[in-house]
Amino acid sequence: MSTPPPQPPRPVGPGHSWPPPSPQPGWGPPPGPAGAPALNGFALASLLVGLLCFPPLGVVFGLVALVQIGRRQERGRALAVVGLVVSLVTTAVMLYGLVSWTRPFLERLGSRPVPERVEGQLTDMGRLRTGDCFNVPGGDLLDETPFTYRTDCAQVHDAEVTAATVLGPGPFPGASKLKDSATDACWKAQDAYAMDTWALPDYVEMYYFAPTREAWRAGDRRLICVIGTSGHDHRGSLRKDAGMLTPEQVSLLTALNAADGALGRAPERELDEALPEYRSWAREVDGALGAEERMLRDAAAAHPEAGARLKELAAARTQWQRAAGAVRPSDFRQAWDAAEGALTTGTEQALRGAYGLSTRVPEWIEENQGGSGRGPSSDSA
Repeated sequence: MSTPPPQPPRPVGPGHSWPPPSPQPGWGPPPGPAGAPALNGFALASLLVGLLCFPPLGVVFGLVALVQIGRRQERGRALAVVGLVVSLVTTAVMLYGLVSWTRPFLERLGSRPVPERVEGQLTDMGRLRTGDCFNVPGGDLLDETPFTYRTDCAQVHDAEVTAATVLGPGPFPGASKLKDSATDACWKAQDAYAMDTWALPDYVEMYYFAPTREAWRAGDRRLICVIGTSGHDHRGSLRKDAGMLTPEQVSLLTALNAADGALGRAPERELDEALPEYRSWAREVDGALGAEERMLRDAAAAHPEAGARLKELAAARTQWQRAAGAVRPSDFRQAWDAAEGALTTGTEQALRGAYGLSTRVPEWIEENQGGSGRGPSSDSA
């Protein structure tokens, strides 16, 4: 069976063909206007980065956003301007803070001359440790922040570290208070490092390096205590601590050094102006001498030389107790003089000899009759 050929479309009216074109659906949305311009991403990034992250990058983003907005006809010009302004302001604040923080270091660095050649290896002071020996340019240990050159203690050197510690947190205590605490701490460190103080050369001096107010604000809390030997061709370590002495020697030297330390902490103000401070000091000295007395009483059987020292200690303590109870400066002065006269250098010299320690009387004792000095003068850098 054959299939008839398809019928050609029949004309329906003039100019039309069958079937007619499909009409537009009645439920679709009508054609709308062209879409709104896009928001420039760098405009938003400029504001966010300027506020929260890295302000200089926010400045770059703001400039890029303004260029792109003008070229692409995008939205966000006001946002880009705000981001640029905010980024510029925060960048300026950041730079001001950075300059303020670094100015002390830059000024100090710029004012320091190029160091002369010094024997040893240039080492940051913060890396010095107890027992290290070092040199400084010109032997100037009074420089607040000298260049330090670590060297073998067997070689000629300017100083030797007795302690390297970190001070506690908190605000800067003030120059005067820091000086007092550093001096006291470094004398104790030296007594522990070189316990036989009579064996130290007369030319040694105690120095310390403590942070300045500016360095403290920058986070520096280092306290370096040293024995200074600059000005003399000193070789060899001065270390003679508890690990290098016998237990008996350590016990004796601990008591003697504590007594010397107490005697050396006399108030700085005049006696007539600060009698209560002097009375408190007298009680401190009496306590230190009492500790020495108890130690020697236990050792008297083995060392007859301790007997003479014990008698002098008893007499000295009586006078210090009188001073502690004095109601007038003149009474305190009288008891003070009597207490100093009660202790003689000879008995301590004999006692040290019996314990195998140095018997050479240091100059600082000869200059302070009765031994009421603190030893070589303390200097701070």
